[in-house]
Amino acid sequence: MSEPLLSQLSRGLACTVSESDKSRARMHLLDWLACVAGARQSDAAGAAAKLFGSGWERASCLGNVLEMDDVHRAALLHPGPVVWPAAMSKSDVSLDERLEAAVRGYEAMIAVGLTLDAHHYAHWHPTATAGVFGSAAASGSLLGIGEDNMTDALGNAGSVAGGFWHMRHDDVLTKQWHVYHAMRTGIDAAHHANAGVTGPAALLEGPQGLFAAMIEGAGELALVQKSWQINEVSFKPFAACRHAHPAIDAALEAREAGKLVAPFYVETYRDALTFCDRPEPATELEAKFSLQHAVAVVVDGRQAKPEDFTEDAIAELADLRAQVTVAEDPEITANYPTHFGARVNGFELKDTLGDPERPVSQNHIIDKMRTLADWGGLATAEADRAVELALHGDDASAIDAMLLEWLS
Repeated sequence: MSEPLLSQLSRGLACTVSESDKSRARMHLLDWLACVAGARQSDAAGAAAKLFGSGWERASCLGNVLEMDDVHRAALLHPGPVVWPAAMSKSDVSLDERLEAAVRGYEAMIAVGLTLDAHHYAHWHPTATAGVFGSAAASGSLLGIGEDNMTDALGNAGSVAGGFWHMRHDDVLTKQWHVYHAMRTGIDAAHHANAGVTGPAALLEGPQGLFAAMIEGAGELALVQKSWQINEVSFKPFAACRHAHPAIDAALEAREAGKLVAPFYVETYRDALTFCDRPEPATELEAKFSLQHAVAVVVDGRQAKPEDFTEDAIAELADLRAQVTVAEDPEITANYPTHFGARVNGFELKDTLGDPERPVSQNHIIDKMRTLADWGGLATAEADRAVELALHGDDASAIDAMLLEWLS
């Protein structure tokens, strides 16, 4: 009888996290802090302040508000908003331990996410489905639980995995609640496992498990190899759905080359159209999920920052949006999700800025922190404080205090 998949995953999660991996984690921590800072005046922040006392709990509802959270292309999910609040959830451990916990959380979440297929993505929100595994792994790492208990935590967390995409059809905060639920469920699962609550090791491949219920094929688990998966996670430079990023990026390149002239014709992969073919957005959320608006933003000389997707921007760019046509290119679809590509007025990009093939620098993440801190109403000094604590510091409690100050 073969070893259950979650047992194999738990064994992989026990591998050593190198200093290089922790350095990479620091960049993702800063990226998450930037997203939280930019969302601190949002409706989600107001609700979180009424619900939670700690900074990391409040922050758990904010990491994906601006649609600028990090993303793993092949798994089609966003690890940062789920994993970082879980990795920050234990106040009596060092920053070094929290960084290790985050690396393990990213690994578990992405490993499970990679088993999910197109059928799953058509109906389910993978950040929620796989997020419970990432949170459980991060929290279990903080608690120092052994491999058997880690398997229990993953199995119990996964036993309630899910989250329907239907919420994207309404202007609601359900997506933020999905992230909080995945984070909280994983933490609870780890604590319960640490107290002796056992869980199903064959939860993924079992006859009534996750694969049987949520995907069409037989999932294969991607286990820890030579490098932790956090090194394959992309950063998002633009304030829109990731599926709009290839079109934004190609339009920016076309603009730089002098080729962005009316009419504007966008060719991209099928999922980008499924999620973002929205010629007449009415709300800020809809604008972030509109290829037409995203390209109009670039045509207008903007940089796809948060202010470019507000209701004022929607009104100002109506005429330009009307000149944007979108269509699927089967070849670009065939390369997806290994590559997120698009073509705008004949100018094609196979990979998008922020992906491993076109990485952004640490300075880019620092600039993102400053931009989003300003958007969230924070002083430049607060952005610099976050940069110092996340990239160079070793005081986890100072990050806890900073988050609470930002969100109080």
